[in-house]
Amino acid sequence: MTPLRNTACAFIGAGAMGEAMIGGLLRHNLVAPDAVTASDTDESRLRAVERRFEVRTSRDNRTAVREAGLVVLSVKPQVLPAVCDELRGVLRPETLVVSIVAGARIGSIAGGLGHEAIVRTMPNTPAQVGEGMTVWTATEAVSAAQREQTGALLGALGKHLYVSDEGFLDKATAVSGSGPAYVFLLIEALIDAAVHIGWSRAEAHEMVVQTVLGAAAYARQSALHPAELRNRVTSPGGTTADAICQLEEGGFRAVLSRAVTAAYRRSVELGGG
Repeated sequence: MTPLRNTACAFIGAGAMGEAMIGGLLRHNLVAPDAVTASDTDESRLRAVERRFEVRTSRDNRTAVREAGLVVLSVKPQVLPAVCDELRGVLRPETLVVSIVAGARIGSIAGGLGHEAIVRTMPNTPAQVGEGMTVWTATEAVSAAQREQTGALLGALGKHLYVSDEGFLDKATAVSGSGPAYVFLLIEALIDAAVHIGWSRAEAHEMVVQTVLGAAAYARQSALHPAELRNRVTSPGGTTADAICQLEEGGFRAVLSRAVTAAYRRSVELGGG
């Protein structure tokens, strides 16, 4: 028995992340397809999700959540206030609401819904391939059993980390939420550099993506600090040492730190903090 077994789940918003979460739940056999309802205003999205997963679908949010024990809010931030108004008074008191809406504070969600059992999460796009990193927090009204349900849901997307202070969600936005974009920029730049020295773009793409994937897997499995892993690749007076010297002289660490800080500040601003 999983924490979500026999729990009716409703997804308000069937976009890329909503679809990824539905896929994760079903792939890990956490719920049965007929226990999931996806609701969206886009009929084509609903048909696509229905064909892929054989779940229930609805264009009526109120109908979708009425019997649900778990409701996932996966809509765009600008749509959230209207969705909360629509669902206010419909949710059962014991229903768990999990939000993946970027920048939406727990207070605004709870106030909009008139509901207390709220989990706020900050997932990232690799969740779409089961390799996500999600940081989450919960209100005091979320029970121990509901926290287990949240862990099961988010675990189907990859790794997850609970924090007791909601302020860390903005910090997570800057690191893991925006982080894939930093990595994609590194991949893009490294491919361009490989092409510059003579590799074809297809060959460069294959080499770089596998190098990043392999390095991440190695770092995950190793107990060594990343600095030690780097040192093991860097022979004194060798090619890697020259390359690292150029990166350090170019302010690689400082620029990345400023980027993360800028993303954090912007996240706070967008959330009204």
